[in-house]
Amino acid sequence: MTIEMINGIAGEMFKTILYVAGPPLIVSLVVGIIIGLFQSVTQIQEFTLTFVPKMLAVFACLFLLMPWMSEKLIAYTTNLITQIPSYIK
Repeated sequence: MTIEMINGIAGEMFKTILYVAGPPLIVSLVVGIIIGLFQSVTQIQEFTLTFVPKMLAVFACLFLLMPWMSEKLIAYTTNLITQIPSYIK
């Protein structure tokens, strides 16, 4: 195994992680900012107000994007497993 192969595997791994983890994190960020603005405007400082909408939004995002996310993870894993013979040369 060469350094280029390891860099290629690591780069593909990080790209897959960003593709899979990015959408729920972005949804959580946007909902958090909206709730933060709402709390600032109304001066409601309830701690649980931020958690419930974020959880619902992230669960909805995961529910809607789970087929796409699992397709990305399966494609990465399949590619990694099929390339094993070239890695051990």
